[in-house]
Amino acid sequence: MDYVNLGNTGLKVSPICLGCMSFGRGEFHSAWTLDADTSMPFFKRAFEAGINFLDTSDGYAEGQSELVVGRAIKEYGRREDLVVATKFIAPTGPGRNERGASRKHIMQAVEGSLKRLGTDYIDLYQQHAWDPTTPLEETLRAFEDLQRAGKVLHIGASNYKAWQLAKALQIQALNGWTRFATMQVQYNLVYREEEREMIPLCQDQGLGVLAWSALARGFLSGNRKRDGGGETARAQTDKAAQSIYFRDEDFALQALLAQIGERQGASAMQVALAWFATRPRGVIPIIGVTKIQQLEESLGAGRVTLSAEDLAALDAAYATRPVFSFT
Repeated sequence: MDYVNLGNTGLKVSPICLGCMSFGRGEFHSAWTLDADTSMPFFKRAFEAGINFLDTSDGYAEGQSELVVGRAIKEYGRREDLVVATKFIAPTGPGRNERGASRKHIMQAVEGSLKRLGTDYIDLYQQHAWDPTTPLEETLRAFEDLQRAGKVLHIGASNYKAWQLAKALQIQALNGWTRFATMQVQYNLVYREEEREMIPLCQDQGLGVLAWSALARGFLSGNRKRDGGGETARAQTDKAAQSIYFRDEDFALQALLAQIGERQGASAMQVALAWFATRPRGVIPIIGVTKIQQLEESLGAGRVTLSAEDLAALDAAYATRPVFSFT
């Protein structure tokens, strides 16, 4: 496996990142997430294949995902080889200060993540979403102090708007604080709106781009039907996908992926992931899997090469859409 630098850092990561939202059983998406024992083979296979980049959050399964990741590292990994990314913002308790991006919550959240992950440092610590209730200077100073303390090596954010990232970078520059290394955004073949402002800004400023929902919640693998059903438990219970991806234009692109895959001798999922290799340098897809076959298919995507004609057809099939936002 060929490794790439994470943004403008010296950190070497695999060209795909294993997303860990599906690992760990809690109330969060309990219909389709996997318990700890069932999750272990996925990590074993990923590490054997050379994936060294893991992305989780203290909000996934109420922290159970981080516990699973910590166990997997201990049983199958070598901490020095792995790049562990986690996130904060979600509630970690019932209190008013147990959520958001305040200094108080960040300092509490990082200690909880370190304990659950079973490590004394986090490679990439990310703000999971914008917090309009906390001054950005407060959040960024807390990040800086965590880095100076050695608890966090690199910092990133997720689901910002472009103006919010620009503001953060300016504050960091004016104060001489370490800059964000990454931005994590929704990005896939049926949601490309981040190509307008966010991705060019990241390219200009040297941030790596992490693409969540790289397969559009399974839609691009063909595992979503017009009636909302699908083969997996997630497809059968995921109402959010219907509100995001179920336009006629999206199903047309889904069909196009299948056609390209048939010509290539590849699956639609592999074509959708191979497309990321044609994106600007530094864009890394995060894959989410609940079946070993899905992981194997993802690993095989690196053998697929898209032609200029394939890329032109995929570009022509894209239909613009409203910008997605959690706020």
